[in-house]
Amino acid sequence: MLGLEHRPAGTAADQDGTLVAGVIYDPLRDELYTAERGKGALLNGKPIHVAPATHLAQALLSTGFPSRKRHASPNVHFYHEFTLRSHGVRRAGSAALDLAYVASGRLDAFWEFNLNPWDTAAGILLVEEAGGTVTGFSGHPYRIDSREVLASNGLIHAELVALFADLFAGRGLSPIPTPQQFGLERAKSGI
Repeated sequence: MLGLEHRPAGTAADQDGTLVAGVIYDPLRDELYTAERGKGALLNGKPIHVAPATHLAQALLSTGFPSRKRHASPNVHFYHEFTLRSHGVRRAGSAALDLAYVASGRLDAFWEFNLNPWDTAAGILLVEEAGGTVTGFSGHPYRIDSREVLASNGLIHAELVALFADLFAGRGLSPIPTPQQFGLERAKSGI
């Protein structure tokens, strides 16, 4: 089991409510992400930029789930819908690293519910300084006290915001088969 010294850590500084600096360290990869407002984002001292995907269908996404009370989070439904419409969805378990990965172009977007400023502040600045976009699910400007985050390469952001609007309104949902339904279909196909 990994101790705290092996978990990713991030910190950020703000000035009058504006993020001005952010640092995230991943000890497993020995990677240091840094950003300073107006000066770009860096990974181990080298400039990073968001990925070039222009459509959700070609994008690799990430999300997270609460460590407790998972049954109270609606994110499994969003996970399902985003998985069907994208290249795939990953879950690393660290909002800070997910945001760093969007900034460095390893992921095209990240979303999550019920986050705290200490989970996101450093990563938000990284994404913005790497050329990406960060908002709430409805596209409203991100605030440091926001409990939700939608970060992307900027190129697919409008498509993501539109999908969130549809999902919150119950439009275009794909039914998730129950294990029993899947078993019956599986049996019909002779597997």
